[in-house]
Amino acid sequence: MSDLASWSFGLPVVQAPMAGGASTPELAAAVSEAGGLGFLAAGYKTAARTRQEIERTRELTSRPFGVNVFMPTADEVDQAEIDAYARVIEGEARLLSATLGIPRGGDDDFTAKVADLLTDPPAVVGFTFGCPEDELIQAFRHRGTTVMVTVTSAAEARLASAADVLCVQGEEAGGHRGSFTNADVEAMSLERLLSQVREVSRLPLVAAGGVASSADVSRVLSAGAVAAVAGTAFLLCPESGTSVVHRAALTDPRFTRTAVTRAFTGRPARGLVNRFMTEYSGRAPAAYPQVHHLTAPLRRAAAARGDAETLHLWAGTSWNRARSTPAANVTADLAAI
Repeated sequence: MSDLASWSFGLPVVQAPMAGGASTPELAAAVSEAGGLGFLAAGYKTAARTRQEIERTRELTSRPFGVNVFMPTADEVDQAEIDAYARVIEGEARLLSATLGIPRGGDDDFTAKVADLLTDPPAVVGFTFGCPEDELIQAFRHRGTTVMVTVTSAAEARLASAADVLCVQGEEAGGHRGSFTNADVEAMSLERLLSQVREVSRLPLVAAGGVASSADVSRVLSAGAVAAVAGTAFLLCPESGTSVVHRAALTDPRFTRTAVTRAFTGRPARGLVNRFMTEYSGRAPAAYPQVHHLTAPLRRAAAARGDAETLHLWAGTSWNRARSTPAANVTADLAAI
């Protein structure tokens, strides 16, 4: 049985890997030092950059932590739809004196990351947007590494039966939906999804989506999870890499709710509802990572200008319970069960 399966890592709290900057070595190390399981996000980074972050985390803690990797998408995209969306939002880029990016595909350096991780793996390697081949899972297992796969349905849980642990992500979670396909799929509450996955899988489950308090942790443990995953709860911590604009938006009273959108990346993701989301959610194609790369320069320009109405503001449904306090405090509060 893997360490995570028996939960010998300490407190039943996992810090969600948040690609795009929020997850840092400092955050992962702080959570692990506090008794939880910290996570680095390898998404949008090269294998070399990921390795640098692993080494930095090891300098900060001797405790176990994880690294999460994006699986390459196998979805086909409609280039005409992408081109049409580029024409729709090009005015936004001009207003920010930016140029839209090239809507390319790619595997996010997946092969190089996996090869590097196998040479010197962390305690846990997670996969999002799909499940790796059984041979790769076995290769990590032979290195003593626990393999976690994110699932958003019972069908995905069946496909990920070779994993050691499933991260069950409910619709309440902030950021990208970790589904195996970019197509529209039924979104389920975490409680309902845990019940459905439990019916088809005997694997240990960690539960993600709307977790912001010890009561939330108790609730998912009672529903059969071995641990709870929190992401948004850590966004305001000093150790996180959350941008200045994003931090301010999380406590700005003009942002009153979250919703799921494709407007920023082409893949469903939950964030604070702002002007850009409102205007373009109904026009964005299902095309990830193409739309992500298309809008990236626009979003960087918006962040530089402090424009929260044009920036992606990833956040889960519990965003208004996030606090500006050290990650160790958040971890301890979540685990106070």
